[in-house]
Amino acid sequence: MNENKKLKILLAAPRGFCAGVDRAIEIVKKSIKKYGAPVYVRHEIVHNKHVVDSLKKIGAIFVDELDEIKDKTRPVIFSAHGVPKSVPKKAAEYNMQYIDATCPLVSKVHKEAEILHNNNYHILLIGHRNHPEVIGTMGQLPEKAIDLIETIDDANFFKKKDEKNIAYVTQTTLSVDDTKNIVEILKKKFPEIKEPVKEDICYATTNRQAAVKKIAKECEMFFVLGSRNSSNSQRLVEVATKSGCDKSELIHTESILPIKKIANCKTIGVSSGASAPEVLVENFINKIKEKINVEIKEVEIIKENIIFKTPGKLN
Repeated sequence: MNENKKLKILLAAPRGFCAGVDRAIEIVKKSIKKYGAPVYVRHEIVHNKHVVDSLKKIGAIFVDELDEIKDKTRPVIFSAHGVPKSVPKKAAEYNMQYIDATCPLVSKVHKEAEILHNNNYHILLIGHRNHPEVIGTMGQLPEKAIDLIETIDDANFFKKKDEKNIAYVTQTTLSVDDTKNIVEILKKKFPEIKEPVKEDICYATTNRQAAVKKIAKECEMFFVLGSRNSSNSQRLVEVATKSGCDKSELIHTESILPIKKIANCKTIGVSSGASAPEVLVENFINKIKEKINVEIKEVEIIKENIIFKTPGKLN
């Protein structure tokens, strides 16, 4: 490889951890400090293997469901994605102490859906089937009170089942542009549809997508550090592709660094999903530095200073 050639790395900012992820990780750490190990966590606290493994090392045990927990006297934490109402109900039946690490912006969507339901609206949730956040939001309401809209086709084919007014809410980690297209169709079909007072897609998702959009067209390859089951990371890859960089890919724990392809580039872009720690970005860039001379330019579109407090009982 040409030792004198310089590779330009455009580093998107903001990237990586958002306030909801920071808070969720902090809740696990503070719970272990307060109650001792082990502390149980229902589902991955956030979608990142590096984070999950580091919390396992200090005493977190991850389970899929509460009935897997052998020692019900130990506290259990609910993940940042939120849970259906049946989960805290089950914890209460087991007489378990639980700590809810649901991101406040996801909780906002839960409350919104509940208020709309109580005001006799039928709710459409724009989101991805089987994502924990979608399961949690749909689980706030009776089964027939809410329908999932995943695609433009779903929006086109949806038919009202009753005389109720219609409202929509969204998953917080969607593609801003794709969601806008779905909403436009719903508004055309149902001009009276009630929309959220404040955008449901969270600030971190919006900011990270905007930062990727700004630099993707200048890049020959674009890399997003994040997990395969992370919705916001997958959306960043899509945004980079749609914004002009055909060779955009997700770098996860099993990924092999395509160093030869990178060496043939003049400029690459790098970002990371909201659940990916900055150390993953540093490691990725350091691996490239071992083989190629690099020049790093951070492109920041906005400063984020949002902090969500952890529950008072942990302080």
